[in-house]
Amino acid sequence: MVVRLHELARKYPRYGYRMMTAKLRQEGWHVNRKRVYRLWRREGLKVPKKTRKKRRMGHSNNSCVRRRAEHKDHVWCWDFIHDRTTSGQPLKWLAITDEYTRECLALEVDRSITADKVVDVLTSLFMTRGVPKHIRSDNGPEFIAQAISKHVQRAGLEMLYIEPGSPWENGFAESFFSRLRDELLNCEEFANLAEAQWFARRRKEEHNEERPHSSLNYQTPSAFAAGCAAASAPAAPTLQPRHTRGSEPLPLTQPLLS
Repeated sequence: MVVRLHELARKYPRYGYRMMTAKLRQEGWHVNRKRVYRLWRREGLKVPKKTRKKRRMGHSNNSCVRRRAEHKDHVWCWDFIHDRTTSGQPLKWLAITDEYTRECLALEVDRSITADKVVDVLTSLFMTRGVPKHIRSDNGPEFIAQAISKHVQRAGLEMLYIEPGSPWENGFAESFFSRLRDELLNCEEFANLAEAQWFARRRKEEHNEERPHSSLNYQTPSAFAAGCAAASAPAAPTLQPRHTRGSEPLPLTQPLLS
């Protein structure tokens, strides 16, 4: 087991002994947390410390503290994060997550992501998963654009816009991106856009199917979601995905290429 613990520590350098215990149990090891902790300390394994940001006080009515998700597909959240390839070209990442199940519903990366692209991603999700009750976001131009407003109104959902300059009110999106930055973007260099998109597909699969979450009692989001009743049946979207001439739109659930 010690050998496997070292292998997991190399593969997941940002995981602590609690997460390692959950990963070992996933693989069929019958271990308790105290034993893993003793081995963890004996082998000198540790997670590098990182500086904690100070939390400001105050929450608006649309924050994740005051408007909590009560069931699957009750509240989704989304946000952007930026990175660069090794050549210095920009990369923009869009993530959409279910606040209740912690599932990553979409993880898109491109040179730029416009409001029309966001509509396409939403349309694909509505077709495969259904329409949520709310979507929480900041006041970025992509999220307050007219194309987004019309689309969500036709779909019958409500936008929860957080207070400007208060990212902590969209805490689930911030938490997802914090781990994405810590476990992927700070560890991998992307030679080009295609490579970043491959890592995005892999990360989405790993997050949902492999990564234990302490808030879910160390279940994976997919395992937790499987035990949740669906809040709404899939509904046909009112807009069709846009795509460039001569190309076919790719489904959001396209399997990861091996």
